[in-house]
Amino acid sequence: MTYRFLLMALTAINLVGTTLVATSCFASDPAITYVKPESDNDPRHEYFVKLLTLVLEKTESKLSQPQLKASSNNMQQGRAIRQLALGRKIDVIWAVTSKSREQQLLPIRLPLLKGLLGFRVLLIRKQDQHKFTINTLEDLQQFKAGQGHDWPDTTILRANNLKVATATTYDGLFSMLKAGRFDYFPRGVSEAWRELATLAAAELMIEQHTLIYYPSPVYFFVNLTNTKLAERIATGLALAIADDSFEQLFSHYHLNNELFTSGKLSERNIIQLHNPLLPPLTPLADKKLWYQLK
Repeated sequence: MTYRFLLMALTAINLVGTTLVATSCFASDPAITYVKPESDNDPRHEYFVKLLTLVLEKTESKLSQPQLKASSNNMQQGRAIRQLALGRKIDVIWAVTSKSREQQLLPIRLPLLKGLLGFRVLLIRKQDQHKFTINTLEDLQQFKAGQGHDWPDTTILRANNLKVATATTYDGLFSMLKAGRFDYFPRGVSEAWRELATLAAAELMIEQHTLIYYPSPVYFFVNLTNTKLAERIATGLALAIADDSFEQLFSHYHLNNELFTSGKLSERNIIQLHNPLLPPLTPLADKKLWYQLK
């Protein structure tokens, strides 16, 4: 890896309000606290913890060997964002970006899932598969989706004239779907199959033919004033990209690997949605940062 390549990678990440310097030596850090997910049944956080651990290892030195730990309490996403913005209890979160979030927090603009979360399959009740003959956005508009009340996806779906019912908790959405409170629960393709297995929900299934897509990158975020940690994460990500360890974790992490081998995404009918929340500095032009359907 060359110094020039590292600088190029850091420039691509494009931190707001921060000038990054390519360096592997950082001042001593205390323990770094990430957010424990709102539900203990939520398997999605495991990959991000592994990636954050990799990032810190890439930038480790004798002077800087911080411990990574989970927050003492589970937090809903909205609360976690508020706590981080206030500089309380937590140091870093991972979340889907939006214009609002990039005003409240400092984003490290590298899509941690390579945009994979923007590809959405529909979690439905098994008895409803015959109803989902969907070819266009207009077809999808006849059904009602379920989403978290503070998720950016709720605004995105409504901006595309889709009907949405909301819940205050992640677990509650699965209960509402089972009870028929809405028709489908759009789930990122890196989430859906594991969620079904975790829930052991015999009455639910992944709809067989449809794939929704809108650009929806997940970033690491830190407090606006914590430029030291932002620099460290950005540098670690750039190093992991340069030596291919990022790609190895992304490709071989067991949840993603299951998807790549059995998801058959390219065989699905894609319905593309507009994302009005997408910040203008999203690095869409760099195709190497994004997952490409084969």
